[in-house]
Amino acid sequence: MNLYPEINPFDTFMLQADDLHKIYVEQSGNPNGAPVVFLHGGPGAGSSPLYRRYFNPAKYRIIVFDQRGCGKSTPYGACENNTTHDLISDIKLILSKLNIEKINIYGGSWGSTLALLFAETYPHLVHSLVLRGIFLCRKKDIQWFYQRGANSIYPDYWREFISGLDTNEQKNILHSFYHKIHSGDMDSSRKYCRQWSMWEGRSSTLKPSSTVVDAFDDCSISLAKIETHFFYNDCFIEENQIIKNIDSIKNIPCHIVHGRYDIVCPFDQAYDLHAAYGTSVIHEIRDAGHSLLEEGITKKILEIYHNDEEFIT
Repeated sequence: MNLYPEINPFDTFMLQADDLHKIYVEQSGNPNGAPVVFLHGGPGAGSSPLYRRYFNPAKYRIIVFDQRGCGKSTPYGACENNTTHDLISDIKLILSKLNIEKINIYGGSWGSTLALLFAETYPHLVHSLVLRGIFLCRKKDIQWFYQRGANSIYPDYWREFISGLDTNEQKNILHSFYHKIHSGDMDSSRKYCRQWSMWEGRSSTLKPSSTVVDAFDDCSISLAKIETHFFYNDCFIEENQIIKNIDSIKNIPCHIVHGRYDIVCPFDQAYDLHAAYGTSVIHEIRDAGHSLLEEGITKKILEIYHNDEEFIT
């Protein structure tokens, strides 16, 4: 299957989330269709017009928004008043603003984390979950990508990633990047933001993709600032919180789509979620890594939303 044709939103607005943050929200597709919200990754990556094209615009009311501090939301790159709890509250605020009683949620990577946490907080508001590139946000999941694990898969990319860190700083790479990015030295911060983002972008696909790398470069400042802010603080959740609270959402239909060769979020995270969920359907994509833009992942997500009429409506 191919992506649906390009479309323009029928509604866009800035939502005042608190005294500081304004959230960019858009709606496209069918105003009377089944509501679906797209939760982007990062945190801090922002949304893309491409995301509208994963859903049949005749069937779905497609809601896309930029989470705090990224994309068209303001202030750009802001970490103040920017926690997981804040983002969960923003989703509920958007649903209230749009008079939506129950929502279908798509979430990829960090978006899968946020989708699961929102569902566990407000299970009565969630009709279905489609999750891609599962990120459970446990300490070991963060350590795999930013300390020891993924570095052995891409040692060349890793060497460029940690260039500029001395031996002592390499003992805790996340903490070192956090302090360099949030140091107040704008030139140095931009340099380390780009190194942080390029490491993720270059590791996100099974086959090298300049399109994916360029996308990470474009959002490098918001992505690196907000990701380091969240990961430094364990994403503001308890260790293994998603799995511990999984019983609260087992009645919500859930599809898990995960690339077998995902280096950013290894397949064990999808496997652990599926094992705990019990009622989920898992789709292993054998020719893909982490990125939504990889052909096998795109095809499976399109199939789920195209074929599962009973699941979605």
